[in-house]
Amino acid sequence: MRRIDAIAITLAFFALGGVAYFGLKMAGIEANSAGVWSQLVLVVGLLAWLSTYLLRVVTGNMTLDQQLDDYKKAVLQKKLAEMSPEEIAKLQAEIAAEELAEELAASEQQQAAKSDPDADQ
Repeated sequence: MRRIDAIAITLAFFALGGVAYFGLKMAGIEANSAGVWSQLVLVVGLLAWLSTYLLRVVTGNMTLDQQLDDYKKAVLQKKLAEMSPEEIAKLQAEIAAEELAEELAASEQQQAAKSDPDADQ
């Protein structure tokens, strides 16, 4: 988010409070009550916006995270495009060997857990 975007959002929230205040006054609510209700609208709006931001932080779905992921993918695509067919085949063989080793390790752990039921205690 750019600085001008943050300023625009701030001004929009203040404008929302003013619009709510004058709208409530025009609806016949006295000034004090209209002020309280417009502040409530403003605070609820800010909390709703803050909750969406916090949700993006917790889920890792922020703009910077997305940009970093896109950059990493682009770098890997470029490296893959520059590789010769032999290098690609070698890389695929290495990946297959690693996957097989992981499967064997997981299988051995399962066998060990089955043969020694007291290991967890």
